[in-house]
Amino acid sequence: MPAPIPLPLYTQIKDALRASILDGTYPPHHQMPSESELGERFRASRITVRQALGDLQKEGLIFKIHGKGTFVSKPRAFQNVTSLQGFAEAMSSMGYEILNQIRNCKCVPASRHVATQLRLREGDPVVEIRRVRLLNREPVSLELTWVSEAVGRRLLTADLATRDIFLILENDCGVKLGHADLSVDAILADDELTQALRIEEGAPVLRIERLTHDAQGTPIDYEFLYFRGDAFQYRLRADRHKTAPAASVTSPAGHARPRKPASKGKPSA
Repeated sequence: MPAPIPLPLYTQIKDALRASILDGTYPPHHQMPSESELGERFRASRITVRQALGDLQKEGLIFKIHGKGTFVSKPRAFQNVTSLQGFAEAMSSMGYEILNQIRNCKCVPASRHVATQLRLREGDPVVEIRRVRLLNREPVSLELTWVSEAVGRRLLTADLATRDIFLILENDCGVKLGHADLSVDAILADDELTQALRIEEGAPVLRIERLTHDAQGTPIDYEFLYFRGDAFQYRLRADRHKTAPAASVTSPAGHARPRKPASKGKPSA
């Protein structure tokens, strides 16, 4: 058999550094060796080392601070989406402290898009909620939620700073939740996301469009969730032996997703 082709040197460096990060040799927030130090260690040029570090940065394992150096990223929090849970409901069970900053909670006329999702008429009153979710006191997501006024009236006086909307709907409003349809894509942070999540403008953001239905299949809660790309993951197990529906490019409600520039990734009510 022919001899195996050796991996490029930058790949070898990347793999070695990744292993040292994952096994705790370089713990979160630890400063990585400089490019010149790594060059001496691996007998590589700074260009080769820089290429390896660049790949690790794309993977989210390290980050750079201008004028200070390269540091190990903290592990990203994650939420499994195999069951329908609110953010606090899922994350508190994993030991995280969850707090919410309420940016607004009010009744507004439903836009055509929101009305379509909730099966209302355009202009019908809906409760609009904007919240920044904090994970261990650090902002991790911005949530935009719309609920029909008939259901959401109780939300106007509920403790939205510490409670999940799902639990309020179930426990306070008597709504039995059924299922949710999700659509996931990535956008770049605009001014609002930059301020809310304390990230740089243009930073990657994970956008989740979610339409939640009650047990009878009626849409009850429509929302956009914007997660920091460097701080959070959604995880899902895929079973090869279960039949899945065909892939679709439609929105959760089955309507064509509105195509908007990344800087305008948040629809109005």
